[in-house]
Amino acid sequence: MKSLSASASVKFIKLFVYFCYFVSLNISAAETKSPDFIEGVEKVSAEGIINLIEQIDELIIIDSRIQGDRHKGYLESSVSLPDAETNCQSLSKVIPRYDSAALFYCNGIKCGRSVVAIDIAKKCGYTKLYWFRGGFDAWMKKGFPFIKR
Repeated sequence: MKSLSASASVKFIKLFVYFCYFVSLNISAAETKSPDFIEGVEKVSAEGIINLIEQIDELIIIDSRIQGDRHKGYLESSVSLPDAETNCQSLSKVIPRYDSAALFYCNGIKCGRSVVAIDIAKKCGYTKLYWFRGGFDAWMKKGFPFIKR
């Protein structure tokens, strides 16, 4: 009987270790701090977004957050494309040309979803990319208007 319970204990410990390992692999991009800059991408502030909207008629704004975050509100005319669903095919449906201006955002500096999405966009060949590092948190703190449903 002792060997059976020892065997069960070993199995439990192995399962626990595997569980911890997979949980650590799945730490969301939303929980990581974003870098200060992304090479080849122009970082913009909340006010910078307003300038871009005024200067670029066909600016595409991509919300890289998950749907649960989007329910809290989002930038007007932004397209929901969570980072986990971002790939060359999904981007081609939203961004018509590789040289189209596209701005990515997520929740803020502690959110890495827009960084992940931009990295994918760069690898797909998109060249005119903008990044709102401050994200939706900074937008709301400025008191700028947003859509909430």
